[in-house]
Amino acid sequence: MIQVSDLSKTYQLGKVPVNAIADITFRINIGEFVAIMGSSGSGKSTLLNLLGCLDQPSSGKYFLENSDISSMKPDQLADIRNKRIGFVFQNFNLLPRASALENVELPLIYGRVKNSRAVALESLKRVGLYERSKHRPNELSGGERQRVAIARAIVNNPAIVLADEPTGNLDSQTGSDIIDIFSRLNLEGSTIIIVTHEKDIAARTNRVIEMRDGRINRDLSVMERNS
Repeated sequence: MIQVSDLSKTYQLGKVPVNAIADITFRINIGEFVAIMGSSGSGKSTLLNLLGCLDQPSSGKYFLENSDISSMKPDQLADIRNKRIGFVFQNFNLLPRASALENVELPLIYGRVKNSRAVALESLKRVGLYERSKHRPNELSGGERQRVAIARAIVNNPAIVLADEPTGNLDSQTGSDIIDIFSRLNLEGSTIIIVTHEKDIAARTNRVIEMRDGRINRDLSVMERNS
């Protein structure tokens, strides 16, 4: 599914090179539910951006479903993002003037998918928001807005779903409800990778990758964490 080898990303701050991540190597198999943890500046968001094709590595290799992502051009990366990767963000990133249904339908319109309205409604149904499809974001609670964002992320049946602090702006109970949705999607076969700083959220996943100073500090499966 996902294979990264010696993945590194260096930014230039003036004349000073800054290594955001360095020599990252791991594999994530189909159907895993993975949390990436680490303090601010540890490189976890940079890694998620690379996995989501929002940025390109300075060196190393990234394969997604046997496709060499690290060598692709920007237009190819955009196609991968739209068709094979679903994104969920902390701040929801919904269009404020569009209804829940229209927000979910957007990737389908970009991809010129037929029957996009029916497909988008089915995606809203999967997250329990079918009855709220006509509401705009300002008419929805924070948890409902995140459900819309999840429905949009999964509407194309992507190979992987990436979530960057998906519970960061929510209270603990609502955050737990959102992780319940991710858990159910994972049981249905979705591969899910979330960035989180919350230990109780990470505990709900099957594997935790801990980062420190741009490198993997620990990579623990649920069995290793419980031993």
